[in-house]
Amino acid sequence: MRTLGIDPGTATMGWGVVEFNGGHLRLIDVGALTTPSGMPQPERLLQLYNGLRSIIERLHPDTAAVEELFFGKNVNTALSVGQARGVALLALAQAGVPVYEYKPLAVKQAVAGYGGADKRQMQEMVRLTLGLATVPRPDDAADALAIAICHAYTAPNLQRLGLP
Repeated sequence: MRTLGIDPGTATMGWGVVEFNGGHLRLIDVGALTTPSGMPQPERLLQLYNGLRSIIERLHPDTAAVEELFFGKNVNTALSVGQARGVALLALAQAGVPVYEYKPLAVKQAVAGYGGADKRQMQEMVRLTLGLATVPRPDDAADALAIAICHAYTAPNLQRLGLP
């Protein structure tokens, strides 16, 4: 099973693809889509959409995992991230890629075994899990891989329960 993980954001959208085969995880590719801060929001969203469609066409994921939006103190940031999430969900739906959504706490528990893991702990667990020499950069790309790993670990249980 090949999973595309997405850490949504308008300035930087992290993405990472892992393959889960025979109980082993393997990194396929990782990166980040970025947009310039001075660009109008509709153009930024279009650039993210086109970049994500290109990744989907090139890497052919079987499933996708996207981080669920959680609301913080900055409403503008939450709205911007929500728009980027919408673009990602649209691109995936148009490509026929099934989407699973995970809360940050669930990702931390699945990858680090602890819901209170900090960013550095999560990045190190991603590195160790995938057998990488260094932590993927930027941080958003490592976060996207964590989301993909979470789904790779969770999907067999969903299948056993007969859930989509």
